[in-house]
Amino acid sequence: MHRAGTSSREIERAAAVVRGGGLIAFPTETYYGLGVDPFNERALLRLFTLKNRATVKPVLVLVADRSQVSLLASRVPHTALRLMDAFWPGPLTLVLPARADLSSLLTGGTATVGVRLSPHPDAASLVRAFGGPLTATSANRAGEPAAVTAEEVCAFFGGRVDMILDGGRTPGVQGSTLVGVGDDTVECIREGRIPFGEIRAALRARAGRSPEYEQ
Repeated sequence: MHRAGTSSREIERAAAVVRGGGLIAFPTETYYGLGVDPFNERALLRLFTLKNRATVKPVLVLVADRSQVSLLASRVPHTALRLMDAFWPGPLTLVLPARADLSSLLTGGTATVGVRLSPHPDAASLVRAFGGPLTATSANRAGEPAAVTAEEVCAFFGGRVDMILDGGRTPGVQGSTLVGVGDDTVECIREGRIPFGEIRAALRARAGRSPEYEQ
């Protein structure tokens, strides 16, 4: 395992590790995340083994910009576009219809995929350097608290992670807010850093009316 700071050189090295099928840890606006290539089945299997995670649980993915969403989602409802306008980059994960060719490990067999544009400078730089979407599931074993420092990642996993980008302490406390999005609906799957009421208010403001939302 290589542990490093977050200089541009180290971010490029981390991106190269992922391109080679490796597994890294890096800071986000919530916790430290575990990153692998979401299109590499062997890397995804390694991620699930590391976390001792049930394969029915989907893995959220970071994108560098909106153009990469189409690599993961079969379509992007206009409601999702409004939420991107209001909250991206930010701790809002949009759960969208998944492309049929995505791994079932990534989707958990749900036919959906969770996508986020991170505001954390290291996470954002890493995804750009990698050149494609990157997993960002929390750095922890299933059922245990997520790591908020590089030291905690090291204590949890040791040499089983190929590289840790040390970006200092992350906020922790809450993860991203997860919402399922349809053409005219939004469903709160998990409330996190962004209150769901704030999300509904933003949609009403952009639509100029009060749509009926699923709860």
